[in-house]
Amino acid sequence: MSQHKKILFLPRWYPNRYDPMPGLFIRRHAISVSGMFDVAVLYVHRNSEKQERKFEIDRNNGFGISEWSIYFRANACKVNGIASLINSFRFFRAHIIGFRLVRKEFGSPDLIHVNVLTRLGFVALFYKKLKKVPYVITEHWTRYLPGMNNFRGWWRKRITKVVVKQASAVMPVTLNLQHAMERHGLLNQHYTVIPNVVDTSLFTPDYSKKDKSAASILHVSCFDDRQKNISGILRVLKKLSGKRQDWHFLFVGEGIDFEKLVQYAGSLDFEDGLIEFAGLKENKELASIMQQADFQVMFSRYENLPVVIPESFACGVPFISSDVGGIAEHIHPGLGILVPSENEESLIRAIEYLLDHREEYSKEVIRQYAEDHFSREVIGRQIAAVYNSILGSIQR
Repeated sequence: MSQHKKILFLPRWYPNRYDPMPGLFIRRHAISVSGMFDVAVLYVHRNSEKQERKFEIDRNNGFGISEWSIYFRANACKVNGIASLINSFRFFRAHIIGFRLVRKEFGSPDLIHVNVLTRLGFVALFYKKLKKVPYVITEHWTRYLPGMNNFRGWWRKRITKVVVKQASAVMPVTLNLQHAMERHGLLNQHYTVIPNVVDTSLFTPDYSKKDKSAASILHVSCFDDRQKNISGILRVLKKLSGKRQDWHFLFVGEGIDFEKLVQYAGSLDFEDGLIEFAGLKENKELASIMQQADFQVMFSRYENLPVVIPESFACGVPFISSDVGGIAEHIHPGLGILVPSENEESLIRAIEYLLDHREEYSKEVIRQYAEDHFSREVIGRQIAAVYNSILGSIQR
């Protein structure tokens, strides 16, 4: 029987039977502390597809953690408000079922780790009042950032303030996000910034010498043009192609605007071989693509700290990004270049600079930064320190 304290993760986003990508960074956080604590994950997913039973349960013991995924059948009632009320009830009912399963097999948690507010924070707060179990929060969501206007509604704001205040610690992934939350009145005396984890054993540099006549430039994202401004990148590349063509630009990913952006690129009439859309790439294939890049580019309108940036650093690859969200906290001289959001002339200049000076960026230096700031061991120790402080104070 393990003598480790038991941690239960409650994530809003998590890899699931329909998509292996959402919340992958949350799983990595859970894995990072699994050697120091017994870790379980309870994930509830609203199933929009037809499902025979109201609740279906998937169980997984991989990755050194215990995972329960509960899928509840969405209600399709067309009467205003009825379906939402029923689905909310099933969401909380699924958590009650999950808590029973967790306690039976895993044991009662000593601490709950909420990932992404608000409803799961309310679940953790209720459990705290019922069982005296403390909870912490990690927040990833961009909805608090200026100009987003996604954090609204009197009731939501009020509940979120209470949930954040009652947490034993709040761990946003960037300082910028912490400040945004505080501006909304989400106050807590124990804010601690802890970034996402990068698998530095998967994302590694390729130190072999390459003889390339053209630079390889990469963009990886979810292809949401409102956020990622991929259309802006395409306009920049079209203008750049009229000046020089010693580069190849690869777009990796898929999403709601993928087809529209492929069509837009076609309308710009690039010469053959300059740009390419590769679709979704994952795991080893994605890591291999990053290793071959000379640098990466992101031109987002808003972000926290997209995991593609530390993944690029782990591969020893410099990064050009718009200066939004918490990105400036980690893109420093020697690691990449920041440009103003929406400023296409600045982006052209940054790309041209790296085309001419990319050999001056040290793979070893960039890789070391990733190991020091985003590795599983470093992040695991940071999260464990928060856990131990809370659990130690309870024991005293």
